[in-house]
Amino acid sequence: MNNSDKVCVKLEFESIELASTLFGPQNSNLESIAAKSGVRIDSRGSSLVFQAASEEIIDPVAKTFSQLYGLMKSGKAVYPQDVESAYRILSRDPSADLGSIFRDEIFAVSHRKTLIPRSLAQRAYFSAVRESDMTFALGPAGTGKTYLAVAMAVHALTRKEVKRIILTRPAVEAGEKLGFLPGDLVEKINPYLRPLYDALYDMLDQPKVLEMLEENTIEIAPLAFMRGRTLNNAFIILDEAQNTTPEQMKMFITRMGFGSKVVVTGDITQIDLPDKHRSGLVNAAKILQGVDGISFIRFDESDVVRHPLVSKIVRAYDLEDKK
Repeated sequence: MNNSDKVCVKLEFESIELASTLFGPQNSNLESIAAKSGVRIDSRGSSLVFQAASEEIIDPVAKTFSQLYGLMKSGKAVYPQDVESAYRILSRDPSADLGSIFRDEIFAVSHRKTLIPRSLAQRAYFSAVRESDMTFALGPAGTGKTYLAVAMAVHALTRKEVKRIILTRPAVEAGEKLGFLPGDLVEKINPYLRPLYDALYDMLDQPKVLEMLEENTIEIAPLAFMRGRTLNNAFIILDEAQNTTPEQMKMFITRMGFGSKVVVTGDITQIDLPDKHRSGLVNAAKILQGVDGISFIRFDESDVVRHPLVSKIVRAYDLEDKK
């Protein structure tokens, strides 16, 4: 295909200073989106020219830069990782409004903790949980899936939007290791629930957490304890959901009662199920995509908010898996 067969779209920006920031150092943001989209992007002063085989390919790219420029013009800070996240969001949903996602600049968790979303994907996560009754968050370690879910649960509880928090994880490792640990089942499972306790202690005073656990206002339990229950007026989090079977996943998400929110988190590249067992998270993502009232947020290595080296490690493992 020669250039005469390609579609061209041009965007003009008023401020060359804002445009330069949006394009990134040495046009790095433009190069990143061009590589991901297959759209040729040329910058000319404060304007962009997009070339591709069709308008459908150009549309999410043009919307990415147009909407992000509008946000920057209104005073919002836009970071390099936000550009890639914005393109992913608009590729999946061309009608998405990035302005509504950027609404959560500071998120008050409790009297002692406030959070600032550190990527566009995290902002989309906040927005999805606020607007949907059930949210699935998929992505690698370090993207804040579990921590932010617990933060939103504490926020809902302190604002009396729910009456209790229920945190659960599957104990896949139990089949091999828990028998060697001392204590009853609850004591055996506690090491696997430690990340949930850590997140709670970071947001609430430890005596308050212990009091809530004693009163069952906060319940932390293995997934097996969810069977047969109906969970009303609760904020329910299933962590490490990639290690559920399809049967366990169906059992869990059908526990949801009136006045409840459900958040399911997991990393489908870290499935520890025995051979021949399908992941309930992978299965649910296929079956429930597009169901009204359910949102899916997908993080990738560009959303990792730990040490910069973690992002590089995740990318290296992903490349090896693809081989």
